[in-house]
Amino acid sequence: MSESKRQIRLGAFLMETGHHIAAWRHPDTHASGGLDFQHYAQLAQIAERAKFDAVFFADSVSVRDTNLPSLSRTARADHFEPLTLLSALSVVTQNIGLIATVSTTFNEPYNLARKFASLDHLSGGRSGWNLVTSSTESEALNFSFERHPEHSERYERAKEFYDVVAGLWDSWEDDAFLRDKESGVYFDQDKLHVLNHRGKHFQVRGPLNVARSPQGWPVVVQAGASEAGKELAAQTAEVIFVAHQTLEEAQTFYRDIKRRLARYGRQPEHLKIMPGIFPVIGRTEEEARAKFDALQDLIHPTVGLSLLTNMAGGVDLSHYPLDGPFPELPETNGGKSRQRLLLDLARRENLTIRDLYLRIAGARGHQQVIGTPQSIADQLQQWFEEEGADGFNIMSPWLPGGLSEFADLVVPELQRRGLFRTDYEGRTLRENLGLPRPVNRHVLAAKERQAVPAR
Repeated sequence: MSESKRQIRLGAFLMETGHHIAAWRHPDTHASGGLDFQHYAQLAQIAERAKFDAVFFADSVSVRDTNLPSLSRTARADHFEPLTLLSALSVVTQNIGLIATVSTTFNEPYNLARKFASLDHLSGGRSGWNLVTSSTESEALNFSFERHPEHSERYERAKEFYDVVAGLWDSWEDDAFLRDKESGVYFDQDKLHVLNHRGKHFQVRGPLNVARSPQGWPVVVQAGASEAGKELAAQTAEVIFVAHQTLEEAQTFYRDIKRRLARYGRQPEHLKIMPGIFPVIGRTEEEARAKFDALQDLIHPTVGLSLLTNMAGGVDLSHYPLDGPFPELPETNGGKSRQRLLLDLARRENLTIRDLYLRIAGARGHQQVIGTPQSIADQLQQWFEEEGADGFNIMSPWLPGGLSEFADLVVPELQRRGLFRTDYEGRTLRENLGLPRPVNRHVLAAKERQAVPAR
């Protein structure tokens, strides 16, 4: 189909057994799915059959919950390293995008640029990098740090990290590699560019030892919603994954980010904003509510409180009464936007600590929608048409059933309304998202020099 009408973008945000904190206990989940490749292959193929834009894997480089009684009751302690998993999934899929989180705080730009460029070649142009600054103390302790770097320092490093990675992705012009057996010339040396970056955080000579990838660059995704995160996204991101509780919040964020783009010479349509949506689907409202309640009944209080503690920036909540009001919290060095979201939600709806952990046990601060395919499609359509979103990152409550239900019931409803594709528009993730292919900076600079009239 043509791209004559604006279309909803869909990502499948996959977690081991599902997004609900107790999903692994659901009778229809594969409890050891976090380390089962066939499980993930099935999920990616379900999403691809439904014409999703991408599958997405979040990641952290630690076992995040240090509360052992809680950790021992969750399925979040063992899972694949995402780039390894996506490389394998590239072989069993053909069209769907492959996006992974890799932190700028505990990695080096050269390694990251090389891995994502390699994935782009392996997949025929379907890779995407979710650029994050790690937010937890437990990650820092795995990388010879005594404490987690400060929020402002993490974002300063992230911007320079991005600059280095983007520069490395432009090491080679698109047609640099001739591989001409007759002449004996393997590549055109005039189309190789050495980066020679020297900055505050990194010294990287280059060039990258991977040819320019099918997409030019892998698609760059961001997830920060703090002031520093929004500014970094306006400069660098092509997709934003974000959490909002209300349409009004979503609209404010959407308009703010789109306005910022002009400062960096960017067009609004070249950045897709995709809030997370946690859908529980039933053929009736009562059936959907019963499914959700059954999951909620599986939450152990220790797990719920620990989840809330982690999302609140590590503030110890165990000294407060579970059925008392959610307390004021000190400023965190972790994820500032998510802590703010929790505080606002608790105040707006007068939630106790127990109420709040039950509220976030599935969606973790993202929008939770419980209803029929029609009512869920109604909400997605409203957010999309009223400038709250360009698409949605679907957070299935349990897997594979929650994803199958969305693919089989909600996607056809969106298609009937003309809001979602019936087939892929192109081969690459960029083509399917409607994003431009970046021109190599050295080619662009040469064209600009040629365009300047001689004096």
